[in-house]
Amino acid sequence: MSEKNTTQGKAQKRRSRGRWRALLTPLMAIVTALILGAVVIVVTDTSVYDAFGEGFGAGLLRIVEVVVTAYGSFFAGAFGDPARMVRGLSTWITTGDGSDWVQSLYPLTETLRYATPYIFAGLAVALGFRGGLFNIGAEGQYFIAGLTTVFVGYSLTGVPWFIHVPLALLAGILGGAAWGAIPGYLKAKTGAHEVINTIMLNYISFRLAEYMLDVGGPMARGDGRPVSPVIQPSAQLTQFFPSNPNIRFNVGFFIALLAAVFVYWLLFKTTIGYEIRTVGQNPRAAKYAGMNVPRTVVLTMALSGGLAGLAASHDILGVIGFMPNSFSSGYGFDAIALALLGNSHPFGVVLSSLLFGALQAGARNMQAIARVPLDLTDILQGLIIIFIAAPAIIRALYRLRTPDEGEGAVMTRGWGQL
Repeated sequence: MSEKNTTQGKAQKRRSRGRWRALLTPLMAIVTALILGAVVIVVTDTSVYDAFGEGFGAGLLRIVEVVVTAYGSFFAGAFGDPARMVRGLSTWITTGDGSDWVQSLYPLTETLRYATPYIFAGLAVALGFRGGLFNIGAEGQYFIAGLTTVFVGYSLTGVPWFIHVPLALLAGILGGAAWGAIPGYLKAKTGAHEVINTIMLNYISFRLAEYMLDVGGPMARGDGRPVSPVIQPSAQLTQFFPSNPNIRFNVGFFIALLAAVFVYWLLFKTTIGYEIRTVGQNPRAAKYAGMNVPRTVVLTMALSGGLAGLAASHDILGVIGFMPNSFSSGYGFDAIALALLGNSHPFGVVLSSLLFGALQAGARNMQAIARVPLDLTDILQGLIIIFIAAPAIIRALYRLRTPDEGEGAVMTRGWGQL
């Protein structure tokens, strides 16, 4: 018994070390991207060159000032000013006026608001990765789900919110799931690769949305603008700070967290999830084991599309209240990076989505205060993706041990294989 316990203890320690190694590489990729981002900020700031003209010491001091100002404003824009939060909370306690404290939460709530659709879209792509499928169609599924969500949102009248909101969310799930099931079916029945099919379906969904919402289109508002009608108040997601219209943080964030828990439960605690992961790692072995591989492929793509659809439902029901003709968000494409950064694990996707949400919220404050272009956010995201996609670079830079085979790995099939 003691030998058995010792063996189990060693195996548990190995798994624990493996998880830490899997987390360390993305963390160091983020740190490295921030360092290189600081280099870009310094190189593109003309005041640095002027300071070096005055002297070497003045130049170095200016570099520190530029980087501290840029990243200080970035973190303040992403997470808020702690001193302002404390002052606002003190005012609320002493005077009963909590408006200053609520406003001080604006940066943090913007980070969470940006992160919410990222979580849904990242889970969509991560689920596809686990099933050995590369779902590049999350953007198109987002558009189709937007159409189905907004239609239910504005067309149903006289319905209480506890019925209307779930119906609108369900419409988004079904719209995205139906659009995701198409390439899944084509993959399962004909072997057509999902990458090609999802890319083509993206274009179809973009043009379909333009037709439906263009002036004179079937779902246009009718006031000369290419937008849908406004959804009914009963379809709106609950806002946490309704007294401050600038803060658009809503219950959708917690729905996204529940979705992450659901995906974790589905993948690692159910038979269906075991089949998805088995088909993703080795479809031939899954077939010989008696699993229905075509059905699993279709189901995986449908579930992936439904999760992507929830991203659109959140934006319409919780943020903008209607669907514009130009509904492009980029969430579907950023979701690929989110899934990679999170190692295709639901909770990893949540953390990477919070990072990308902070990048989006902080970049705007950094532009306003430090005069750093918003494009730097794209540079940081690109650097993070590069280092995540090439972990050997990070391991070489920081002399990290190469992980054992299978440690934190997510297997995907090659082109055209089933």
